[in-house]
Amino acid sequence: MRLLFWGTPEFAVPSLRALLGEGFDVVGVVTRPDRPQGRSRSRLVPSPVKQVATAEGVTVLEPERPRGPEFLDTVRLLSPDVSVVAAYGHVLVSDVIDLPPRGTINVHASLLPLLRGAGPIQAAIREGLSETGVSIMRIVPALDAGPVLLQIPTPIVPDETFGELQLRLSELGAQGLIEALALIELGAATERPQDETAATYAPKVDRTSARIDWSLPAAVVARVVRAYDPRPGATTSGPTGDVKLFGAQVSAHPIPAPSGEDIAAGTICAIDRLGCTIACGAGTVRIAQVQPAGRSRMAPIEWARGRGIAVGDRLHS
Repeated sequence: MRLLFWGTPEFAVPSLRALLGEGFDVVGVVTRPDRPQGRSRSRLVPSPVKQVATAEGVTVLEPERPRGPEFLDTVRLLSPDVSVVAAYGHVLVSDVIDLPPRGTINVHASLLPLLRGAGPIQAAIREGLSETGVSIMRIVPALDAGPVLLQIPTPIVPDETFGELQLRLSELGAQGLIEALALIELGAATERPQDETAATYAPKVDRTSARIDWSLPAAVVARVVRAYDPRPGATTSGPTGDVKLFGAQVSAHPIPAPSGEDIAAGTICAIDRLGCTIACGAGTVRIAQVQPAGRSRMAPIEWARGRGIAVGDRLHS
């Protein structure tokens, strides 16, 4: 079976490596074009998927937009039987989806129909779900609405960050993809329609969604921080500007307000070698690391020594 692989970030790499390792005939890889990185934005960096494909000698296509007669002609020349998508980064049009004789399947990081969309891993943590997983599903024009071939559930570990959960789901996705393709080859694949009434959505992460609302309970604030750790980082405004926060846990020993006073949400209650403790709408959270704008990640006590923050300062959304 000839496969055309579509993917861009690290999440897609285990799936590509699994296909190559299992001896599938990967006739080409479609990925996003090289992007500028670094402070000067002058250095073009290939996607993680392109780096693997190039090292393995696989043909790489890098269209700005994967559509149009010229691009379709290029794909036809590769003669794929199936297209496999894993976090490619563009919505595919019907002409592209339907071009391979056996269609196009996708590795999606949720238990569909829950959390359709671009940010399912972040949403699973932010919403406090106890379980998530991966779905191998057939792509249709509607967003993540195609029938499901296979699902693998997994619990979300307490205090698990986006980065940690993404890594686990990328490996589960590779496992599920190989199983699903084996079923397709054997003619034994069963496609289960999704229950539209149970569908939920996880939109693309943006700056607004990654900002911290300190009026929320401590457990919710901690989940918000973990949902964007390590990228893009949950953000708040401090005395010297925006700062990203990492390593959040609900404080085991919430600090009481002084007699007759209320501690405003967002107030720094303590700074020590374990981090800084911050008041929320209910309870407190401890933050292990901070990253002020334009600086590297550091312990809050280092930031305090540099007079970036002090006990009694208040952070704002």
